[in-house]
Amino acid sequence: MPKVAIFMGSKSDLEKVKPCAQILEMLEIDYKMTITSAHRTPERTYNLIKEMEEKGCQVFICAAGMAAHLAGVVASKTVKPVIGIPISASSLGGMDALLSTVQMPPGFPVGTVALDKAGAKNAAWFAAQILALTDASLAQKIANFREEMKKEVEKAANEL
Repeated sequence: MPKVAIFMGSKSDLEKVKPCAQILEMLEIDYKMTITSAHRTPERTYNLIKEMEEKGCQVFICAAGMAAHLAGVVASKTVKPVIGIPISASSLGGMDALLSTVQMPPGFPVGTVALDKAGAKNAAWFAAQILALTDASLAQKIANFREEMKKEVEKAANEL
């Protein structure tokens, strides 16, 4: 049963979103990744939200570029946490997607992370932290990973 749903607005987003899935896999968090569009396939999007909730999904991660309304549409249809990954897919360098994702009306929040791969990684970590609120084992995995990151920085500093 997937705890996290990853929705992408387009297949072209896949390379930028893959790091999200990789981190969820490393943390052994079940997820489902699929393509759905707020504009081109709204019925599919609504049906996926309902289906995922019925299967026990706890967090939705939505990646989209340009107008980037996918996360907002999902937030309008669920009370589960929604994390938005803005994707740079236009001549505006992702600023359009960032603003579309972060500017939500009160009552329909979308936790918005950075653009592209860095955002995809943080979306996975953010979802994991949400799930860790009720999963001590997952909280420990996150703590262990952070300790490893700390050691890497200390090692690099000592090599200078």
